[in-house]
Amino acid sequence: MRTVNVFEIFDSIQGESTYSGLPCFFVRLAGCNLRCGYCDTRYAWKNGRNTQIADIVRKSRASRAVIAEITGGEPLLQEGFPQLAKALRDRSGKKVLVETNGSLNISLVPADVIAIMDIKCPGSGECEAFDRGNIDRLRPYDEVKFVLNGSPDYTWARNFVEKHRLAKHCHAILFSPVQGKIAPMKLAGWIVRDGLPVRMQVQLHKLARIK
Repeated sequence: MRTVNVFEIFDSIQGESTYSGLPCFFVRLAGCNLRCGYCDTRYAWKNGRNTQIADIVRKSRASRAVIAEITGGEPLLQEGFPQLAKALRDRSGKKVLVETNGSLNISLVPADVIAIMDIKCPGSGECEAFDRGNIDRLRPYDEVKFVLNGSPDYTWARNFVEKHRLAKHCHAILFSPVQGKIAPMKLAGWIVRDGLPVRMQVQLHKLARIK
């Protein structure tokens, strides 16, 4: 498999991880198996363009961004994803991240490629899609992300973090409010009140989009 189905390639600011704020080379793969109510990339549900992995690597090397990220859509749906991730890891000169929605087996993510894995809250409409086996597949450098659509999502995510002792499974746990649904100050207050071992983030890519 020498090609992947790409919707777009661009440089921008990484928005949802502990790498948030860094210049990033993005490869957005086409297609997704979920339909989250707050999705901001519905356009990527459509088919993209078959693109040679070698061409993607060449573009990544030309980019001055310090990290590379494979996103979607849902990257793990594509047969060529592991080969693309390995090629970027070995040949781009950048640290490589992949954003995944948590519904597919993350053991597909190659070693030393950092998984930023969603755990979908009820407010997404896709809570039942999460593959709970992925908790045990997390590696010490992977990160977990909860996108919160309201206070019930916060309570659900807090209970999930505590029940599964999630902090022991990964490098970081990220809580992000859906823009316009929870005021960041309110979310910050809940996290401080409960003393959760999580990092609060705003969806920085929505505030600093330069595509």
